[in-house]
Amino acid sequence: MNIHEYQAKQLLAKFGAPISAGFPAFTADEAEAAAKQLPGPVYVVKSQIHAGGRGKGRFNGLGADAKGGVRVVKSVEEVKANAAEMLGRVLVTHQTGDAGKQVNRLYIEAGAPI
Repeated sequence: MNIHEYQAKQLLAKFGAPISAGFPAFTADEAEAAAKQLPGPVYVVKSQIHAGGRGKGRFNGLGADAKGGVRVVKSVEEVKANAAEMLGRVLVTHQTGDAGKQVNRLYIEAGAPI
């Protein structure tokens, strides 16, 4: 079954499983609006592609020191900036191969104190 993380979490919540609060976003403005609905001050911006290893993945066209497809940030402004950088780019992970997959949607989630 090919569903994104945010879709799986919606299903789990429907049946009463505890999940972190979060919202899908298709634009940087939607990502910003999603973050404003979360308690903060920590947010997680997650690429939604059908592949594992998103956090360790790398975006084509960004430098070697750029963050991967899952980013922990500490402000609504950082959510928007990271979303703008991630959306529309190709994310390469160990499961996508060199071709990678384009990121067209994100999941903006409340960060957890760990």
